[in-house]
Amino acid sequence: MAIKLVVGGFTLNIISAYAPQVGLDEEVKRRFWEDLDEVVVSIPPTEKLLIGGDFNGHIGSVSRGYDEVHGGFGFGDRNGGGVSLLDFPKAFGLVIANSCFPKKEEHLIRRKKKKKVVDDRPRIRWGSLTPSSALEMGEKLMAMGARDSRGDASSM
Repeated sequence: MAIKLVVGGFTLNIISAYAPQVGLDEEVKRRFWEDLDEVVVSIPPTEKLLIGGDFNGHIGSVSRGYDEVHGGFGFGDRNGGGVSLLDFPKAFGLVIANSCFPKKEEHLIRRKKKKKVVDDRPRIRWGSLTPSSALEMGEKLMAMGARDSRGDASSM
């Protein structure tokens, strides 16, 4: 998707791009970069350009070979998608802005996602079940007449 904004005396082109995911066919990835290339080439050099999105690549923490486009504040190791991501701005004289400033440590650590509760029923925490609590629960169920119940577990 591309948007062209005219603000004051300059024109800003904003492109939202989402690269194919890792594992997809190399032909699909090649077409993505070629299509993005066509869009960028169509923008006059007098206009400003901002490209944002998810390029499914890691540019790594070292700018080696890409000093003009990599600000030196990446993280991790470079992968194949990262090489494509670095080659693209190098070809057009662009910069990967997100690599031009340090990241906070908490932004680099992946947090575990909490499991979503499917419905409002309470969850059984089997890890908390001890032999003594199991006996206690069994006694309570026997007192309630659970042994005489019929049907499935939900109806009991």
